[in-house]
Amino acid sequence: MAERSSIRTGWIFSELYLWHDTGRHNLFHPPGLTTQPGVHAENEETKRRFVNLMEVSSLADRLVRIKPRAAVDEELLRFHTPEHLEFLGNLCAAGGGMAGDTTPAGPASYEIAKLSAGGVLEAVDAVVTGRVDNAYVLSRPPGHHAERNRAMGFCLLANGILGVEHARAAHNINRIAIVDWDVHHGNGPETAYYSDPDVLTISLHQDNLFPTDRGAACETGAGDAVGANINIPLPAGSGSGAYHAAFERVVIPALEEFRPELIFVSSGFDASAYDPLGRMMLSSEDYRYFTHQLNAVANSHANGRMILHHEGGYSAAYVPYCGLAVLEELSSHTTGIKDEFLESINGYGAQSLQPHQEAIINNVAAVVGI
Repeated sequence: MAERSSIRTGWIFSELYLWHDTGRHNLFHPPGLTTQPGVHAENEETKRRFVNLMEVSSLADRLVRIKPRAAVDEELLRFHTPEHLEFLGNLCAAGGGMAGDTTPAGPASYEIAKLSAGGVLEAVDAVVTGRVDNAYVLSRPPGHHAERNRAMGFCLLANGILGVEHARAAHNINRIAIVDWDVHHGNGPETAYYSDPDVLTISLHQDNLFPTDRGAACETGAGDAVGANINIPLPAGSGSGAYHAAFERVVIPALEEFRPELIFVSSGFDASAYDPLGRMMLSSEDYRYFTHQLNAVANSHANGRMILHHEGGYSAAYVPYCGLAVLEELSSHTTGIKDEFLESINGYGAQSLQPHQEAIINNVAAVVGI
């Protein structure tokens, strides 16, 4: 092991996050007479294995462990409606059920969701006050699909948005960027801040995957916020070349121009080559690259302040390697753990930037004026 600097990285996790019960669904379809019961895609195993690799590598011991707390109603109501909170509370109190589109909840899920959101709030407090330089929140249920009055896409509460609103309300930070590298479109932040020029939202996602008919390049914001919402809808089969080009030609220039005071990252690992719900070809080294690039912007404009909150990623075998790479880069510490899958992924055909992918990226740059 080799420590390169004294970066203080916060690590927020709770065993209770693994107790959110998504039931016996077959990936995301409920069981029935023609659908055999199985395991829901958003289950605890990917997160448990992520934690296990952090412990086995000893990287967790070098991080600042921060205990999450449950977000209270006053904090949740900064974004969500009272009706939404009442619905979730009543549903779970009655034993659970479907909270929204493809979004099951168990008896304890609402309380765990409040703990998930509260983990992000604790990360905000720690980063903004200087207790840590940056932070990773490994929580569930995830949040980037949740909207003001509805749960969807496995998400009950909008963890990242609640973090943004906490930074504004509790710390008077207003110029905030959200980068969403989950394979699915970040509809929650886009909807929340579509008319807000003080929040830059950037979503890199597989085109028309979920939610369908969302995330088009032409959707750039409204009113004074035109240009503050950037969608990069990459075609299925995109790999390192396409994503690196998107970062270099769109994401980083947009962030440099915006000059955020704080950066949030919707950290989904479902654009990896082994994910069952996406059709992209990324490796752990790509996620390391994303983190390195965003760190540079954060160091230039935000005093290094960056908060990553866990979203998708459904390959129990591969999520841990992606997560470890991100945490190594955040903390500037190398563990020496080898990604056993990396050589195979790097050998995939069409990993380099393809002409049809470049055309899409160039179009996005032109649409947003970069």
